[in-house]
Amino acid sequence: MFSSTIAKTVFGLALSISALAATQATADATLDRIKGRGTLTVGVILSGAPFGYIDPKTQAQKGFNLDIAQALADDLGVKLETVTVTPPNRVQFLQQGKVDILIANMQYTEERAKVLDYVPTAYDRAGGAAVVRKDSGLKDWADLKGKPVCVSQGSNYTQPLMEEYGAVVKALPSQPESLLALQGGNCIAAVHVGATVGLLLQDRAEEWKDYAIPFPTELIPSDSVIWLRKGEKDTQAALDAGVKKLHTSGKLLEFAKANRLLNTDYLQQANKTLSASK
Repeated sequence: MFSSTIAKTVFGLALSISALAATQATADATLDRIKGRGTLTVGVILSGAPFGYIDPKTQAQKGFNLDIAQALADDLGVKLETVTVTPPNRVQFLQQGKVDILIANMQYTEERAKVLDYVPTAYDRAGGAAVVRKDSGLKDWADLKGKPVCVSQGSNYTQPLMEEYGAVVKALPSQPESLLALQGGNCIAAVHVGATVGLLLQDRAEEWKDYAIPFPTELIPSDSVIWLRKGEKDTQAALDAGVKKLHTSGKLLEFAKANRLLNTDYLQQANKTLSASK
């Protein structure tokens, strides 16, 4: 009886260890799969310049995030394949294995880090800006209390808008739909990444002549990071090395300039800091 009990215990432990090893092997095989098939599949959002958009003349995908994705694929020695995602489905696409990673305008939050892993070195830092009518009388974030504010579904701006400023948040499937809702009078402000809406007002000045970004500060500036599935430590390490190379070589600053990124303070600081630590 005693021997039988020990045998069962040992057998159970062996199964547990085997299961753990299998899980780790599966997780650690991601980078091997990328290199084996010769393709890095990246989920990207194409909601507008400077991060991701369709060139109206060539129909090619362009933008800061697309340049980063291509550079990382080149660093791994593989081809780039992009999959268009949206704020409501981007995490689902990643978890279902439809993409290897997300470079999809997702800033770091503790809540996101509970379900996904991320590349530690950020490739940018972004905060939210509020687009409002020039005649709205709104001057700062506190003025949004009790007022309807549009955002994209899954936006990390939702919580601070509700909890810190008392706004009534309306989540739309995408940034374009949120901005259309603003123009249609369904919300008094639309809050999105400052670099995107800043260029929008600049490039489509006639269409947006009655709108402005009047608030003097951005909402919760946060690190823009690459997201991947939990446990993929080999992929994480390889991509982190790649992002650091892009910082130290000045490539990220080049990409930012080429795509008219309005604020490069973080990129300049990261270039100096990482270059000094080499």
